[in-house]
Amino acid sequence: MSTASGGRLTGKVALITGGARGQGRSHAVRLAEEGADIVLVDHCAPVASAPYPTADPADLEQTVKLVEDLDRRVLAFRADVRDLSALRAAVTDTVSELGRLDIVLANAGIASYAPALEMTEDAWQEMIDINLTGAWKTVRAAAPAIVDGGRGGAIVLTSSVAGLMGFPNLAHYCAAKHGLVGLMKVLAVELAPHSIRVNTVHPTHVDTDMIQNPAIHGLFTGGAPGADRAMAAPAMKAMHALPISWVDPVDISNAVAWLASDEARYVTGVALPVDGGITAPFKIPHDAV
Repeated sequence: MSTASGGRLTGKVALITGGARGQGRSHAVRLAEEGADIVLVDHCAPVASAPYPTADPADLEQTVKLVEDLDRRVLAFRADVRDLSALRAAVTDTVSELGRLDIVLANAGIASYAPALEMTEDAWQEMIDINLTGAWKTVRAAAPAIVDGGRGGAIVLTSSVAGLMGFPNLAHYCAAKHGLVGLMKVLAVELAPHSIRVNTVHPTHVDTDMIQNPAIHGLFTGGAPGADRAMAAPAMKAMHALPISWVDPVDISNAVAWLASDEARYVTGVALPVDGGITAPFKIPHDAV
C-alpha cells in the first residue's frame, strides 16, 4: 500500500459523494492513503424510501477525522445530490480552498426493495433521483472544474452488478444502475478531448450498512423472522462463483483508486465488475471441483 507522501494520487483532489460512511468512507481513506486531498459530500439526513438508517453528521465527522489522521487536507459538505445548486457551491468552495479538482467519485446511492408491480411511485422516483440523476448532477457540477484545470482527470460512477444484470424486487435500482452505464459511455466520449476518463465500477454485495440490515437479511431468507447476516450469508454466497458472500468496502476502493490513477491513464468507457464472479455466465458448484 502506498503512503500519502508518495502515493499514486499525490497532489490531486478527489470529491466523493456519499462520503460519510460505507463505500464512500472507504474510498476517502484509500485515496488519502494514495496522497489525494479529499472533499466529502453527503446528505446526512434520512431518506424516506430507504429501509435502513442513512448516514448522519457524526458519520461525516468520523470520516473527516480518518482522512486528517492520514495528514491529508479534507473538506466536508452536507449537500444532497438532488440539489445541483448545493453541489455547485461545494465545487466552488473546493477550488477556492484547495486550488483544483482532479477526481470525482459519484458514489452516493440508496437501496430499497419491492416487486415492480407493487412498488410505489415515490419509491421509484426517489431511487432514480438519487442513484441516477444525482450522479449526473454531481458530474454536471464538478466536471467543469476539472476541464478548467486543464490537467485532465478521472470520474468514476458507482454502479452495481445490478447495472449489468437483472434482480427481482429491484426494478428501480436496476434501472438506475443500468442508466449509469449509458451515462458513463456518453461522458467518456464527450470528456475525452479534455483528457478526462470516465468509468463505472460494479460491486457485488458490499459489507456496509446498505447490505447488512434487517430488510436485506429478510429478503435473502424469504422473510424469515429475525434474519441476520449469518442467516443471509448462504444465499448470498450461492450467487457468486468465488466462495464468498460479500466483499469488503476496500475491495471496491482498490479498484476505484486504480481507475483514478495514472496506471489506468488509457482506461475510459469501461464497466469494471468487482463481483466475485456473480456476473460470470456459468458457475461451477464448489463441491464439483
